[in-house]
Amino acid sequence: MSLRPLPGQRIEEIREVHSHPIALMQCGDFLKVHPEMKVVERDDTAGSAREIARKGLTGTAAICGADAAKRYGLGILERGIETNRHNFTRFLLLADESRAAEFAHPERTDKASLLFTLPHTQGSLSKALTLLSFYDINLTKIQSLPIVGREWEYRFYVDVTFGDRNRFHQAVEAVRPLTSGFRILGEY
Repeated sequence: MSLRPLPGQRIEEIREVHSHPIALMQCGDFLKVHPEMKVVERDDTAGSAREIARKGLTGTAAICGADAAKRYGLGILERGIETNRHNFTRFLLLADESRAAEFAHPERTDKASLLFTLPHTQGSLSKALTLLSFYDINLTKIQSLPIVGREWEYRFYVDVTFGDRNRFHQAVEAVRPLTSGFRILGEY
């Protein structure tokens, strides 16, 4: 993240900083050092950059990424103002199935969200997770929710990462027969 005003402005001239609330929070330490800058929440980081450029707002800067700043011709005052340098934001794009292929980038896919139901038998979850491990699939999140009306049965929401998309799909096919319902919610 960086502080981006109209070109030619100095940091001493900035009185307002516009950005998305999460981006503002991620840059909290920087903003604490500059109490003279009024924080203004906007709908998104790129929209903040666009508004500053289109309205010619002097004395105002956006907290946004380099792509948005370049697109709207903004200058730069400070780079790397986020508190956690390893922080990142992931975006989800929803599209009708008929158009999803034009937005997909399977070569960059290394994460997936899964949903499955297991029978209420001893070791059923352990067996499913062991298969994921066998195929080098890394479990990053698991959440279980009871299934209403089905005593002792749970629906599992699982997030995974993987280095090889083919191995991921092999793992899916290996786990699927162990479940009483399996869906890939998304790959990204």
